[in-house]
Amino acid sequence: MRTLQVDASWRDPIASDVLSAIQLRTGDNPLFPRLRVFECGGATEAFVPFIPLFLSSNTIDINIKFAANSPIAMVASTIVWLPILCPNIRALALNLPPRDPVITEAVSEMLVACNRDTLRVFLVNSPLTKEARGVLYKLPKLSQLWAVLQGATSLPPVTLPSLTAIGLEYDHGCNWLQGFRGATLGELRSVTFRAASGSTQIGNFLEEFQRVAVSTSTQNTLSRFAFQTLQSWNPNYSSLLIFKQLTKLEIEFSCHAGCSSRVDDDIVISLAQAMPKLEILQLGKEPCRTPTGVTLKGLVALARRCLHLSKLRIHLRVKELVEAATNIEPPYPPKHAAAIPRENCALTVLQVGETPIPEQAALAVAMTLLCIFPRMLGIEYANLQWKGVVETMKLFKRINIHVHHAGKAHLPHLQ
Repeated sequence: MRTLQVDASWRDPIASDVLSAIQLRTGDNPLFPRLRVFECGGATEAFVPFIPLFLSSNTIDINIKFAANSPIAMVASTIVWLPILCPNIRALALNLPPRDPVITEAVSEMLVACNRDTLRVFLVNSPLTKEARGVLYKLPKLSQLWAVLQGATSLPPVTLPSLTAIGLEYDHGCNWLQGFRGATLGELRSVTFRAASGSTQIGNFLEEFQRVAVSTSTQNTLSRFAFQTLQSWNPNYSSLLIFKQLTKLEIEFSCHAGCSSRVDDDIVISLAQAMPKLEILQLGKEPCRTPTGVTLKGLVALARRCLHLSKLRIHLRVKELVEAATNIEPPYPPKHAAAIPRENCALTVLQVGETPIPEQAALAVAMTLLCIFPRMLGIEYANLQWKGVVETMKLFKRINIHVHHAGKAHLPHLQ
């Protein structure tokens, strides 16, 4: 057997008395000596002690999700043994119980003991000691990294020549970004930052990231940028305009304490001009009921510039969208008008959340959106007023299909 997947969240996936009997029979020998990949979900207190039974010197990929209530000491003991049982770990993903100093010490000891020439993937949701951070950020073959920075943590100068994707969760300021100044980052393509605490000071994070990025090669290689926070936030999107290769831009902030979105036509037009390769654009979490955001002008700019855009989530000013679409006079002079795109934008999903919509406006909104994004397949909404828009769009698409087929059937008679 080369790969083993165990869902330990099921009650008694393997009875503990059976595992004990197997353990006695095998002694110190692994149960599956040729096993290369071990994946375990929901490892409970009853199952954790038996994890070493499945590992061997040939196991190189380990993915373990511990149950939240697993005893800390038991989990820590298991973690420390991993590099001993598996001396050539290539990929390590650990979803650990709530943070504890004992877990931090165990994960750090384990990392320091790992074979630094084989480790390529390290995805662990635990802080590390200073010694372990010194090891982690200089691993020569590491390509994927998820790490947690707790408190006023500093980073050593980063040298990760093989890195392609990094995710960092932090809970205190962003001075740690300075560790990446002038860093060797190889072909870094994806970054994800998560502000973990509601009290985390986000401030000018994007500006700080930009200053660090220009000292590396990141601005030429980055294709995905994501930032997640549960707070209200008004990002300075202009700091991201240097990342012209982006295909995914996902900024998540909350409107729970009042709308904080300042996204308007100017911001969207600037992003569309700078990032023509965008496939996913999400600015904010689920849009709220505040009537603010982008109008017809911004949507048309996206459709014209970002032909590969498939998913869009932004605040919309639907009232102005309807007024512009139903106005006899064009909303701006014809010579400067952003006409309907010559090529069809690939957009299939629009996420509108709680966005308000004027009464009796479903027809106008549906027609306008289909004119701009003719490939649109669905609208994800929480405000039930959008149901009428969705139904109207489906009706237009059905009519279009019937007309298309009818036209084809009668084409010979037109010659």
